Amino acid sequence: MVKPVEKNKAAKKTAKAKKELGFEEALWDSANKLRGSVESAEYKHIVLSLIFLKFISDKFEVRKAAIATEYGNEYLDMVDFYTMENVFYLPEEARWSYIQINAKQDDIAVKIDTALHSVEKNNKSLTGALPDNVVVR
Repeated sequence: MVKPVEKNKAAKKTAKAKKELGFEEALWDSANKLRGSVESAEYKHIVLSLIFLKFISDKFEVRKAAIATEYGNEYLDMVDFYTMENVFYLPEEARWSYIQINAKQDDIAVKIDTALHSVEKNNKSLTGALPDNVVVR
């Protein structure tokens, strides 16, 4: 015979699984709405590019703060201070904060593509690694 406590735990696990599935469905629905008329095979490149920009921008901002603290503001735009710590240097138009500020602009797709191009241009180790015109097609 199943004890009431064990039965209650099983019911909670089932409810949790349904709740997680609801979250996954909501996330998928949101992604479908955001991608609009973009084919799902192409959409992954856009999403991965945005995730990459966000990730390297976060690393850049942490390093930028460390440079300001350690060396002063006059060194903030020196590429070598970033690359010596394996951090990609990001010009203003490639930073996540710039993308966020301009997110509602009509030309945001161009700005994202420009950001990716700028990252590649300023970091020779990325030459040929990032997609061209990933958002503007």
